[in-house]
Amino acid sequence: MPPEGKETQPPVCDYEGSDYQTSFWEQGGRAYEDAAEQIALKRLLPDRGELLLEIGAGAGRNTPRYQGYDRIVLLDFSRTQLQQAQARLGRGGRYIYVAADVYKMPFVEGLFDGATMIRTLHHMADAPRALKEVRYTLQPGAVFLLEYANKRNLKAILRYLIRRQNWNPFTREPVEFEKLNFDFHPKAVRAWLKAVGFAVERQLTVSHFRVGLIKRLVPAKLLALLDGLLQPTGAWWQYTPSVFVKAEAVGDTPIAPDGAFFRCPDCGHGLDEHPKEGHDFLACGGCGRKWPVRDGIYDFKEPL
Repeated sequence: MPPEGKETQPPVCDYEGSDYQTSFWEQGGRAYEDAAEQIALKRLLPDRGELLLEIGAGAGRNTPRYQGYDRIVLLDFSRTQLQQAQARLGRGGRYIYVAADVYKMPFVEGLFDGATMIRTLHHMADAPRALKEVRYTLQPGAVFLLEYANKRNLKAILRYLIRRQNWNPFTREPVEFEKLNFDFHPKAVRAWLKAVGFAVERQLTVSHFRVGLIKRLVPAKLLALLDGLLQPTGAWWQYTPSVFVKAEAVGDTPIAPDGAFFRCPDCGHGLDEHPKEGHDFLACGGCGRKWPVRDGIYDFKEPL
């Protein structure tokens, strides 16, 4: 979609300077959730692909799981998260690190043949707009794997029935339970996907046992195994806190021409994929802005 004015931009959740990978995943008691998500991704990922866009890549927790793709673009709003990903994965031709706003992604139309958005949509104040931007970057037939936080989960339903929470888990509007943290209704997410040009192919329910007592009593590997057995029930119902969706980009939309890659997020003009010799920025021939490239990270958050 064409870039929009800054005044219309929704707020963005910024993990700059956060130790999220360490505090939440490595030391946060979430080995079960991580293993369950790995099972879901393995079920949904295509065997092969050329260029994958990983939206909300963070420190690269899931990136090694995308082995079938030749190249992977890690996109995150936080530069420090991408620096952690670099330390984990290294620099090289297979990985491209991009700091940018999901509402104004700096890529030409129809560039990618695959995209993932895992544990990221729940930070979107305008989820339909974010999904529309994702679709813009994808070729027809591209695979999109989306994970979202489900407001219609069993814990929320129980709390609502016993009047321990005010919001209704059965209504379609998003609920913001903390600032820039949203839960979504499955029917709403499916409707948004359809509206912007996706066809849902498969749904998996994930994290069936996200209960503190169960996680303390049962080994993470066993819980993940049991979770994997239950995940296919997402085809019929979705009552877990996490839902994975496999969707296909449909419609007769353009495919990026050979050599096209970046575009200016402010004016939409095409940019070179690499800085000119002796420069550490990409210069826009449309609006004149210069977008820095620092330590192997393309930075589209602010121009020079």
